[in-house]
Amino acid sequence: MKVITDTHALVWALSSPDKLSRTAKTALSEQDVVASVANLWELLLKSSKSGGLLTEPIPWWDKYVVRAGVPILPIRNSHVMALARLPDHHRDPFDRILVAQAFVEKATLITKDETLRRYSVPVLW
Repeated sequence: MKVITDTHALVWALSSPDKLSRTAKTALSEQDVVASVANLWELLLKSSKSGGLLTEPIPWWDKYVVRAGVPILPIRNSHVMALARLPDHHRDPFDRILVAQAFVEKATLITKDETLRRYSVPVLW
């Protein structure tokens, strides 16, 4: 099983694993995990906002994703095209592209966001 992480799950998995559910920890330790470039994009755009997960996402990404050898999933044309088929359950563009990537890649999405369960992709938390 391939696993794609929502941004909060990626940050917690790599630097605060105690915040993950037991199910998420197990899936992340036993499956093929990829980080989406959408995770980095979201971290960058939200880094200066109140409640942002990281204040300095680029050094964090380099240390925990790039140097750790976590595979990075680019945003492909097929992922963007899949957005057109998604119902409007969620307005967050980052969550929507992660759902589209999970759908196209036939992957499970690790997320605490209950709204994402309404899409036709497997979700674990």
